Amino acid sequence: MTSLAFPSQLPRTVGRVGYVLKRYPRFSETFVVNEILAHEAAGQDLDIFALRPTVDTHFQHAVGDVRAGVTYLHSAGIRAAHFWDEIASYGKGNSKLWPTLEQTTGYDVLDIFQGIQLARLIEVRGIDHLHAHFATSATSVARVASLLTGVPYTLTAHAKDIFHESVDESQLAQKLADAAAVVTVSNFNVTDLSRRFPQHAKNVHRVYNGLPLAQYPYRDPRGRKQKIVAVGRLVEKKGFSDLISACSKLQEAGAGIDCEIIGEGECASALQSQIRDLNLQHCVTLLGPLPHREVHRVLQEAALFVAPCITADSGDRDGLPTVILEAMALGTPCISTDVTGITEVVRHLETGVIVAERNPELLTAAIRSLISDESRGVELARAARRLIEDQFDAYRNSGCLREIFAGCRGTKAISQVAQPVLAEVG
Repeated sequence: MTSLAFPSQLPRTVGRVGYVLKRYPRFSETFVVNEILAHEAAGQDLDIFALRPTVDTHFQHAVGDVRAGVTYLHSAGIRAAHFWDEIASYGKGNSKLWPTLEQTTGYDVLDIFQGIQLARLIEVRGIDHLHAHFATSATSVARVASLLTGVPYTLTAHAKDIFHESVDESQLAQKLADAAAVVTVSNFNVTDLSRRFPQHAKNVHRVYNGLPLAQYPYRDPRGRKQKIVAVGRLVEKKGFSDLISACSKLQEAGAGIDCEIIGEGECASALQSQIRDLNLQHCVTLLGPLPHREVHRVLQEAALFVAPCITADSGDRDGLPTVILEAMALGTPCISTDVTGITEVVRHLETGVIVAERNPELLTAAIRSLISDESRGVELARAARRLIEDQFDAYRNSGCLREIFAGCRGTKAISQVAQPVLAEVG
């Protein structure tokens, strides 16, 4: 991995960029909204293309600030006749259609159908570059459209899309090969993708997700009530069962610590049953989903933020959860686990505390240690805020993305920049 100093000048705009997303907006994908708003603040022209409508009931307040239009590609009620009509219609004017179809073996028919739709819209809207988030269906659609139009695409790989047991390695290799550049969100991911796909290693770049730091005012954690907060989807990889087990051990030891878990998901009933079975109803609460501003308020009231992430049985795991960055930016001391890129931001005993995953005993000890040593928590929180300011600023990091986009269009070479923002394997 090579890195040089952060560049003093980054491209403000790179033509018109189409963002390809599976669903938009999504409550759990704060990083996408932050990235889009940072691009727009630099004057970047954007279009958003979503493969599915949102199913969420809560949204980040920042969604309302996005100026880019959203186009939802047709997905409901598509039948074989519609697919073949689209093939026949598009094929009349584009000689690339059949060669493209030959390169989509194993693709979902809907991805191909939407890829053709996107190709038409690229031509109408004057899109110069496509960027997909997640290496699954959004990248499949972007790749089809790119093959049909010649417009380059890039992708950001996160976690489930590259780690889950359901990932088709041959299809992922194909997407990496055809992408003009591949972005991922941690050095851990860079190393992992480079090991699995060495032929594409030089095309893989790390750009951390960033925060609009002006919206995250730091507050020292001194004097806060003894409360733990955790935030995330209620799914296996978040490790909330381990946190509840740790809370039980804290109660057995006589520690009067409350815990609030914010989020919704498939494990909600199982977690609620665990709370009930351990007689923790008085001190552990599942708050459900909350608006983003309310999440910030709860985070800044808490003595500790805990992200007990684990590697799920399916291989799924977090990349680098944005909520950890948010907690650190806001001044809440953090405890997390040694999963993927988390240790790149929660640096043990420097910006937070790291414990081994799936170990409630160690998690309990870490919570007791930090709760009992407020001065240590303040030191960690201050160091964490400095790190966030140094490496996780959304505006600087989005500039690195635009530099990558510009290099893909041939307007300038991709700089080998970016510690702390962009790293290249080579």
